[in-house]
Amino acid sequence: MSSIRFRVSVALGALGLSSLPAFAADAKIDPADTGFMIFATALVLMMTMPGLALFYAGMVRKKNVLATMAQSLAATAIVSLLWLVAGYSLTFRGAGPLIGDFSATLLGGIGPETVSGFAKTIPELLFCAYQMTFAVITCALVGGATADRLKFSAFTLFCILWLFIVYIPSAHWVWGGGFLGDWGFVDFAGGTVVHINAGVAGLIAALMIGPRDGYGKENLSPFDLSMAFVGLGLLWVGWFGFNGGSALGVGSRAVYAIAATHFSACAGALVWVGIEWVHRGHPSVLGLISGAVAGLGTITPASGYVLPWQGALIGAIAGFVCFWASTWLKSKLRYDDSLDVFGVHGVGGMLGTLLAGVFATASVSAANGEAGISGLLEGNVHQLAVQAAGAAIVTLWCIVGSIISLKLVDVLVGLRVEPDHERQGLDLALHGESLHP
Repeated sequence: MSSIRFRVSVALGALGLSSLPAFAADAKIDPADTGFMIFATALVLMMTMPGLALFYAGMVRKKNVLATMAQSLAATAIVSLLWLVAGYSLTFRGAGPLIGDFSATLLGGIGPETVSGFAKTIPELLFCAYQMTFAVITCALVGGATADRLKFSAFTLFCILWLFIVYIPSAHWVWGGGFLGDWGFVDFAGGTVVHINAGVAGLIAALMIGPRDGYGKENLSPFDLSMAFVGLGLLWVGWFGFNGGSALGVGSRAVYAIAATHFSACAGALVWVGIEWVHRGHPSVLGLISGAVAGLGTITPASGYVLPWQGALIGAIAGFVCFWASTWLKSKLRYDDSLDVFGVHGVGGMLGTLLAGVFATASVSAANGEAGISGLLEGNVHQLAVQAAGAAIVTLWCIVGSIISLKLVDVLVGLRVEPDHERQGLDLALHGESLHP
């Protein structure tokens, strides 16, 4: 077996790839870090199941609640198994600038004491599981843009194709030893990998599939905002694992990330609802919910590099910009992104990625033993340029990859449900079930 691995390593090395992970010489599993990351992994999985499922289901019409929830469960199951088969290996094994390798297919070679060079104090299997939950929620987020009209078969096939065409390559570029990481691009917990990818893919899908039946003419208001509110609560708490867990261990970095995350969500909620209150004469629950998610998504790429007050400022900016994107911009461009995936996550991810280059504080990085990542406010104009370039590259790749994925899905099974099924409701038409009257 060792000789086979050697020959594979040599062959891949000739292609500029490596079949072996980068193990740290001083790697040692730490019980405290391991316990913390087990908890963080559970929190991030909770964000999709049941957090996102409830959040999205509460904002569609009653006849589509179960179908919307089914997408979150399907994304969890499909992406998890694909991550086991090859997703993790292609993302985090190998040192190629564009993609990893197949050295850990079916998690082969990962034993109880195996430690990855990306996370030196926890078992590699735990690191794999944690990263899996990020891939899961990214695919699940996309479904919100096409709620009420996308075939279930189309969504499941899209998850398979898009994971390998878009998510895995971009995650490798940023986190897995790819070229963006080599440039010094920073994305602490997923502003590009998760939010830009999900938001841009959602926009492309909404444009390709077309608006909902009755969009702009009928009342398409949410079925149950109390359900969406509960979903938000689960997402908000889960985000502490999402951002705090990205420190990959117990320490001040995790604390800074959690603090910045909370204050950003608070500021985003108040700014969004404040603008709404002034312009529409009332503060809506939907506005509070949307603003909080905007703050959570936008702080994500910068959360481990900023001070708490900077997190609040980023959230306030997010509340304003994402409100504008989800109302004025959406109206001008005339696209039907059902649950504002692009306006909140896509725009929020782009904004947060740039603001990471503005607010990144060297003292926070230095306190965690790093070289000292700093942004524009500390005179590092270069960091902002790198952030802008990285966000643009990921966005362009996502556009191309999403179009390819959706075109293939359309050819194979079709994207949109039949008009009669859309009017009847996807719960009954696609799943043979419905909520009680």
